[in-house]
Amino acid sequence: MIKEFRLPDLGEGLTESEILSWKVGVGDTVSLNQVIAEVETAKAVVELPSPFAGVIKELHEQPGSVVEVGKPIVSFEVADDAGQAPSGGTGEAASGAASGAPKREPNLVGYGAVPESTGRPARRPRNIPVPESVARPVDTSPVDTKPAQTEPAQTSPAETTADRPRSTPPVRKLAKDLGVDLAEVAGTGPQGLITREDVQHFVDGKSRGISAGAGAGHEAATSAAWQAHPDGRESRTPIKGVRKLTAAAMVQSAFTAPHVTEFLTIDVTPAMELLARLRDSRAFAGYKLTPLTLAAKAVLIALRRNPSLNSHWDEETQEIVTFNYVNLGIAAATPRGLMVPNIKDADSLSLARLAEALTALAETARAGKTPPSDLSGGTISITNIGVFGIDAGTPILNPGEAAILALGAVRTVPWEHRGEVALRQVMTMSLSFDHRLVDGEQGSRFLADVGAILADPGMVLTMV
Repeated sequence: MIKEFRLPDLGEGLTESEILSWKVGVGDTVSLNQVIAEVETAKAVVELPSPFAGVIKELHEQPGSVVEVGKPIVSFEVADDAGQAPSGGTGEAASGAASGAPKREPNLVGYGAVPESTGRPARRPRNIPVPESVARPVDTSPVDTKPAQTEPAQTSPAETTADRPRSTPPVRKLAKDLGVDLAEVAGTGPQGLITREDVQHFVDGKSRGISAGAGAGHEAATSAAWQAHPDGRESRTPIKGVRKLTAAAMVQSAFTAPHVTEFLTIDVTPAMELLARLRDSRAFAGYKLTPLTLAAKAVLIALRRNPSLNSHWDEETQEIVTFNYVNLGIAAATPRGLMVPNIKDADSLSLARLAEALTALAETARAGKTPPSDLSGGTISITNIGVFGIDAGTPILNPGEAAILALGAVRTVPWEHRGEVALRQVMTMSLSFDHRLVDGEQGSRFLADVGAILADPGMVLTMV
């Protein structure tokens, strides 16, 4: 029998994912839980395991396609007695061996899509309201000049492929912007897929008058569009994935939470000397220790004295939620864009374990393997702009959090020390906070506490 696997809700309430690659092809025999595809959500790259053991019958989507949750992406041919239900939630039931009563088999953990019949609304990541423009499902219908009434009410994937030009949403958007009817474009991609290059070459040919095509009005529109975007002078990148979510989240944060930013420049020479001693000690052999490690520990200690910095404004219930734990977010620049994964219960970690967690977080983020669960639930964040040689800035809050601390570059400069001018290692810290949750005094005391620890690590004895 034929079983469809629908794109599952990957656990964070996201409405769509992009198919990055297929690990299988039509005709391949796969086993249960074998990785069959790699997909990218707005938060992470995720490997999809097979919900069936069987033979790949059809791949409904091509790499580059942005697919809504619940849409079929692959069909399997499985044995009639396989007794398995697709994790995408097709609503099919397997017969019970003893009673014969219908039942739904359990979904694969973390990959269960919510069936339409349950009536459950799609979930959203906590503390990251997504604007309607982002949450709205992508229009996957291609550019088509046929009247709406000539379209069939429902078409199978095979019929859609036969009747309509095959392309990806970004390519359809490009074609629409350039006034190109994809029905006139020959696809050079896999199985006739129309690529961006195909559209650009078509427009290039139209502008030179060497392609037969539409009428004069269409020709003029196409030519004008091409003149506005001459070959090689511009490049366009579709706004999707992490970039799309980050943009929406930053706009929401900037125009919802009243930001205040304070700056503090301190002599961190004692902290750097401590760092050098720790690196040479046996207790920290094998651990990667950086200024970020000490700053993160200082933040965790300072939060005990200033809990308002570790809180959340709940607009729906009109309550201030103060967290009795710290999920410490660390802003990370990755090839996929800015991410802020967080270390769960960071306040419970020793300095060595914190260093270990920071190293693992950075390596996972750079590899694009950060799981969605690590990108939600943060309570306060740090961004280390000093690694780029920047001294200070005005960081925007991670949505739902009360504060974010930016660490500037550590520089050797002339500095007043014990009544004389000496060369010292100096750093500027920038603290942005939500003024609804944090008063100026509270923010200032927190920043001063962090600075005091880094300027004189022995001050910790007076704070704990």
